[in-house]
Amino acid sequence: MTRRLLFSYLTLAVLLLLALEIPLGFVYSRGERERVINAAQDEAESVSAFASLSISMGRAAQDLPERAAHCAERIGGNVLIVDQAGVLLASSHPLPEQERGRLASQPGIAAALRGTATADVRTSTIGGVEYLAVATPVTHGAVRQGAVRITVPTRTVHERVHHVWLLLVAGGLVALIAVAVVGFGIARWTGRPIRALEDATHALALGGTAVPVAITKGPPEVRSLAATFNRTAARLEHLLASQRAFAGEASHQLKTPLAALRLRLENLENDIALGARGSLTAALTETDRLARMVEGLLAMARLDESAAEPEPIDLALVCVERHHAWRPLYERHGVWLALAGDYTGKVLALPGAVEQILDNLLSNALRMSPPGSTVSVDPRCQKTPDRRFPHRPTGAGWVELHVMDEGPGMTDEQRRRAFDRFWRAPDAPKGGTGLGLALVQRLAHASGGEAVLRRAPGGGLDAVIRLPAAPSRTGIAPPDRRRPARPPQTAAPGRG
Repeated sequence: MTRRLLFSYLTLAVLLLLALEIPLGFVYSRGERERVINAAQDEAESVSAFASLSISMGRAAQDLPERAAHCAERIGGNVLIVDQAGVLLASSHPLPEQERGRLASQPGIAAALRGTATADVRTSTIGGVEYLAVATPVTHGAVRQGAVRITVPTRTVHERVHHVWLLLVAGGLVALIAVAVVGFGIARWTGRPIRALEDATHALALGGTAVPVAITKGPPEVRSLAATFNRTAARLEHLLASQRAFAGEASHQLKTPLAALRLRLENLENDIALGARGSLTAALTETDRLARMVEGLLAMARLDESAAEPEPIDLALVCVERHHAWRPLYERHGVWLALAGDYTGKVLALPGAVEQILDNLLSNALRMSPPGSTVSVDPRCQKTPDRRFPHRPTGAGWVELHVMDEGPGMTDEQRRRAFDRFWRAPDAPKGGTGLGLALVQRLAHASGGEAVLRRAPGGGLDAVIRLPAAPSRTGIAPPDRRRPARPPQTAAPGRG
């Protein structure tokens, strides 16, 4: 902001200086030219009067050369005096013979010999030098006696004009330096509270404590903004503190009554009639479902208030660990859990996010998979553009994690709504809460990735999690991915 303000101040200063100094320079140039012309005219009239007196007294040959030389030295130019016939009487500089014979025909001298009342001012080039020529008639009463021509080199005028332009440029630079110094101070004074607001905003965005910003410095608008920020930050900190308190206390406050409720329901099993056993089993199932729903809500609450940054996670290692953890449960249900794909290296994700994503996807896949089917966990390196992620960059910097089942799958409309909280497919098995896929998507987004559902090649569901790849290092060996033998085909027990 300081640079932008300083640039705007300097731009305005430059425009103002150009608007003032350029016209001033041209006005001075024109005035300097007119001053030199007027001075030459006055000098020519003075020499003309002296020449008239000398010619009348018959002393032209004695007095005029000295006068011409003295005048030429004073003005820094040349002085030429001729009689009425155009014959040279005096000259401050030597003239060739051929030029002496053409003096009467030169425009300025010819006009003066005709007795022109106004001086004839012409700009001519003599000897390669540009001169300003002034010619005046020499008269005694009504008698024309000759003419005087004074030539002044325009170099003198140009030097004076250049000197003035240099003074104007130097003055403009001094003014710009002064504006830069003053503008920098004003910009720093104006931007200091805004930088403080920016630092406080960054600290608040990264999960730090909201530090109040001073509201006694800077322009009134910035002070008002600082006051509004302080109120907003204080309110936000209060809300976050309340949410943290809820996330920390709700687990104990909710889990304990649910556990007690389940225990009491289980104790009723021996005292309840056989006809009511079905209702008791349904109540226990709903209690378990409520407990899982509480766990999902608490996980989302903790994710909302978490400010953790993604860090490198070994995706292949996590897949192996979750495969070993879920394989026994899959075997009891008669479903084969396969681990495929190549070593993909590390991905960037929140701590624990990949484990939670896999647990939720594997749990959903198990509920939807019939006995004898296969669920595949397949991490892949994504190197080509993918139309399923139009708003995400593509290339070698992304890794896809596929969890594919051979269940009934979902329609296009169901796949679009599957990530909504508490939404469950009409034909979904009992026991779900409608929060698993919503949590998966939130974890993927918080890790800088994306989650999408599509139809699997075998007709089931293909859950695709796309995560950014971490910078790779050479010399890392892939983890041991030994697969267990396929379990025997057995009837699956009831699914909860």
